[in-house]
Amino acid sequence: MRKILLPLLFVLTLLARPSQAQELLADVQITTENVNVSDRQLILQMKNDIQAFLNTRSWTNQTYRPEERIRCRIFIGITAIPQTGTFEATARIVSTRPVYGTSYETNLLSFADKRWAFNYSPQNPIDYSENTFVSNLSSLLSFYAYMIIGMDQDSFAKLGGSPYYDRARNILNNAANQNVTNESDPAWKDGESRNRYWLLNNLQDPQLEAMRTGIYAYYRQGLDIFIQKPDEARASMVTALQGVQQAATRRPGTLLARAFFDTKSDEISNIFRTAQDPSRSSRW
Repeated sequence: MRKILLPLLFVLTLLARPSQAQELLADVQITTENVNVSDRQLILQMKNDIQAFLNTRSWTNQTYRPEERIRCRIFIGITAIPQTGTFEATARIVSTRPVYGTSYETNLLSFADKRWAFNYSPQNPIDYSENTFVSNLSSLLSFYAYMIIGMDQDSFAKLGGSPYYDRARNILNNAANQNVTNESDPAWKDGESRNRYWLLNNLQDPQLEAMRTGIYAYYRQGLDIFIQKPDEARASMVTALQGVQQAATRRPGTLLARAFFDTKSDEISNIFRTAQDPSRSSRW
């Protein structure tokens, strides 16, 4: 169950049921401004296939009601088509989370992946196996599905995303060790500083755990109670930001800290700018 806002007995009842519900509500956009694509139907089919792969698969054994599905967007910009069926691209992955008691949705993850290289053919369905490498496109999509779910779970329960980061790790290891030459992708390894390998590595690093507990404090103990208890919410968010700062100080240049502040800077500024009590404003 994604939300922990329901009565405990109801949650336990739901967890006891077998689940076929899908967790993601993904919107996929593909742009081709930088390449000459004559077959627009191919790109539309690619978009539909990627979207269906993410949205129709059950990624966990938890129960998600339709309104609880995690909204996410994947923007894929194709930069080259070296040969028929082979694509190079960049991608931005964005996921959002509703704030309890409001109509406001806040970004949880906003990450630019500058290296997407994959094969795609409308005749071959995008398939997935958790324990073996199938294709780079399948690995990319399933990896980010678990990253999105993991961060969402972290925001509702302290360190709640751990099982999903473990699954993402399994996908990463399988992709990094595969031997299909034309599907080789260096971003599965530690050769670059701002790639998906380091995003997951930061999330699983015990030395940076304060960032993950900070996610819980920021969202569940901060934003979710902001309407009812704004000062208490701000205090929790300050604690969260201090934890993120401490972790970033321990590991300068940490990708996860950069991603957090890139995503949240405007929101943080707006929240603390609206503090009504002048005696507390300087503290914020």
